[in-house]
This record gives sequence, structure tokens and C-alpha cells, in this order.
Amino acid sequence: MNFSERTNWNLAENELTAAIRERRASGRELLDLTLSNPTHCGFEYDEAALLAPLHNPGALQYEPEPFGMITAREAVGRYYSDAGASIPLDHICLTTSTSEAYSFLFRILCNPGDEVLVASPSYPLFDFIARLDDVQLREYPLLYDPNADLASGHGWSIDFHALETAITAKTKAIILVHPNNPTGNFASQQERAELETLCAARGLALIVDEVFLDYAIAGPQPSFATGESRCLTFVLSGISKVCGLPQMKASWIVACGPFSLVDEAMQRIEIIADTFLSMNAPVQHALPNWLAARHALQQQIRERMRANLVLLDTHLEGTAVQRLALQAGWTAVLRVPRTLEGREFVAAALDRGILVQPGDFYGLGDARAVVSLLTPPEIWAAGLSLLPKQ
Repeated sequence: MNFSERTNWNLAENELTAAIRERRASGRELLDLTLSNPTHCGFEYDEAALLAPLHNPGALQYEPEPFGMITAREAVGRYYSDAGASIPLDHICLTTSTSEAYSFLFRILCNPGDEVLVASPSYPLFDFIARLDDVQLREYPLLYDPNADLASGHGWSIDFHALETAITAKTKAIILVHPNNPTGNFASQQERAELETLCAARGLALIVDEVFLDYAIAGPQPSFATGESRCLTFVLSGISKVCGLPQMKASWIVACGPFSLVDEAMQRIEIIADTFLSMNAPVQHALPNWLAARHALQQQIRERMRANLVLLDTHLEGTAVQRLALQAGWTAVLRVPRTLEGREFVAAALDRGILVQPGDFYGLGDARAVVSLLTPPEIWAAGLSLLPKQ
């Protein structure tokens, strides 16, 4: 059987995955400092309030709306209204995930072999989506200031010279994650202006992933859906992060920018959405309730993030491990020794029963490790006390 080349992935288990599996199989303790699924992190969910909207009798009626039900899109519109943006309903398309949203956009923007630029370091999910849609990813670097002030959180910036150099005749879009995962940096207003100017001048779309927008450490930052955009801009988000409900599968695309471009883009997206009609009725009926109730869980998550960050800094003080600056998001990046007693840092941590993610998973390099700020307090405290720091 000849399967497609686009799915010809290397499925072999890597050394770290094998070591983790073996440790768990042996029954030895493993303190996981990478836990990022909010439903597994000990947060309090209002079970009755979350499940009640799924019993809406209206879900028994089939209404094939390509962009999603009006009431559900109105709820998304109110979410952005709270952030100071006014979004027309016909500029909102519901999807089951941000992954699906990316795929929709790759299909309307790119021919096979065309290119999309994505920051490095960043989350590796883009590789799979792009490959499935026959799109090539090219990286542009984020630069870290080694003298960054941890108090301000600002340490990362876009290398615009490298970004412009990476643009070719096949480039169709630039992806910006705002705030980025795992570095936790927001794009500044100056960077936003430069990105929009560049995209408008080069005829590129700007795809802005804002799933972590609500999780700033110090204070809220503006969405790219606010204000006027000079270029065709797509803002993505969803309730996996906004409401801490990854199991409910509801996300969206918001289109902004010059009206003629937005209008044509939404016409093309509508055909794709109408072809798949992937959003189910119960979730769409429940979406207004879930978005309206998001603040309680978001507050729990922000309190956990801040408390874990304080404890992390306390444990790292005066050690060879340092935390990099961050402004938002659920992860922290650590600068770590490359090796400890002949073992790579992540492997040395695993020997002590501590699980952290290797930096090269995100393109950070082997002197970096990544931990999750959602980790339950008792696991966090115990894990940090055992984490190798010299």
C-alpha cells in the first residue's frame, strides 16, 4: 500500500519518551512539572453550570450554518466587545479547534508548496498542520535580551531583519502567536505596526493566535482584533484556553483589515466551512453560557500562575538555573546547564523523578527547559525542591 508522503512521519519513540514510559511502568514516583491540561490540574469547575447548557432542546434541530449559529457568534462578538473591539458577525467563523482554523486559512491563502512564516521558538504543532495542507513553514527568529528585567517581563522581540529576509515569492502569510508559547511574550504596539506595514506592502496575510491572551502576568494586553488593521488579519482563539475547556472543542476565526480583502476571504472560508460543517449544535448552544462564565476559572488560573512563578523564582535564587522573562501564558522557560554529571539536564531531572520538557521541543536549544505554571501546587513545590540546580 502506498500511503501519502504528507503523512510519512517518523513514528519511532524517542529516548525521552521511552525513559518516561519505563519509569511510569516501574511504579517509581514521577513529579510532572509539564501538566498543562487545565481539567487535570485541580481547578474548581462549576459542573452543573457547565453541563446544563448542553441540554438545550434547540440542539435537536439541525441548522447548517457554515460560520456557526448566530447566537454562538454573537457570544464571540461580546467576548471581543469586552476587549474594546466591534466585530461584524459575518467576520466570525466558528471552528472545532484552532488547528482546524489554521487549516482553513492555509487552504484559502496557499497553493501546494507555498510558504508561511512562523516564529522560532514556538509550539511545534504548526509543522503537522502545514504538512497536511501541503504548505511549507519557514522560521523567523525571536531574540532574547540577556539583560531582560524579570519584573517587567519584557525580554523577547521579533528580528524584523531576519523576518523580511525570510520572505520569498512563495510567502503568503506570517503567523504571530500573541502571547507566544512557550516564551510568553506579547507583540508590542510598535511590533504590531511594523508587522501590519510589512504585510500590507508585501501582500501577505497576518495570522494572530491569541489563545493565551487572557493570561497576562501583570495586566491585560490589547487584541489584534481592536483598532484598524492595514493588512488582512485573522485572529484565532477558542475556549480550550479562554474557558479552560479543551474537551468542548469550540474555536473561531475573526477577520479584520481592508473590507474588500476581508469580504473575499470570508466568502472563501464560507465554502470550506460549509463543506465540513464540523461544529456540533450542543456546543454552539452552550457557547454563550461558557464564555459569559469564563472569568471565574480564568481568575483561578492566573492566581495559580502567579503563585507558581513566585515559588519558582524563590527556588532558583542563587542557583545555576535561571528563569527567562515572560509576560503571559502557561509556561516558563528555564536557562539550564547543558549537562549534569555527564547527563543532559532533562535526563538528569528525570533520574530524580522530575519531568520537564526539553527546550529543543520548541526550538529553544539544549540549554533550555520548559515547565508548566498550571502544575498543581503540591506537585510544583515537591518537584522544584528536587529539581537539579547546580
